[in-house]
Amino acid sequence: MKNQFVIAIRVSNRFGVLTRVSAMFSRRGFNIDSLTVSPTETEGVSRITVTMQGDTYVKNQMIKQLSKLNEVLEICEMSKDSSVIREMALVKISARADTRQDIITTANVFRANIIDYGTDSMVIIVTGESTKIDAFIKLMQPFGILEMCRTGVVALERGEQCLRSKDMEYINTLKNSNE
Repeated sequence: MKNQFVIAIRVSNRFGVLTRVSAMFSRRGFNIDSLTVSPTETEGVSRITVTMQGDTYVKNQMIKQLSKLNEVLEICEMSKDSSVIREMALVKISARADTRQDIITTANVFRANIIDYGTDSMVIIVTGESTKIDAFIKLMQPFGILEMCRTGVVALERGEQCLRSKDMEYINTLKNSNE
């Protein structure tokens, strides 16, 4: 049975790391559903969040293979029960005078915000779980979606637990190699 998995990967922020991580998926014949990369609170460390589909074997294989990469500092599966998992979408919708109020009402139900209001269109930002974004887009389609962009999934563990235990080890290695 295929499930969607969210995997957080902390990596050293170096040239080519993203290419090596994404190549690991393609070499194994696995598709990436969503990929988000950003700097972290630790200088020189980036966080990659990947969503993929597969069974437990596929997930475990990818975690094992990724952990072999030198630039990978730490990997963690982000479970839905113990993590905050969100996505964002910007959606530009055709907004005629006779449909504006329905669009605004729908946006309010989804706690979305109108961030651009023009004579012929609106740009709405919506955040939440991927299923919420999907539902919002489905409801906006009859109005006419002119353009949209989704960020991909980002995730953090709930509580005090953090995915950053190897950061100091990495920073010390960098300092020693520069001396």
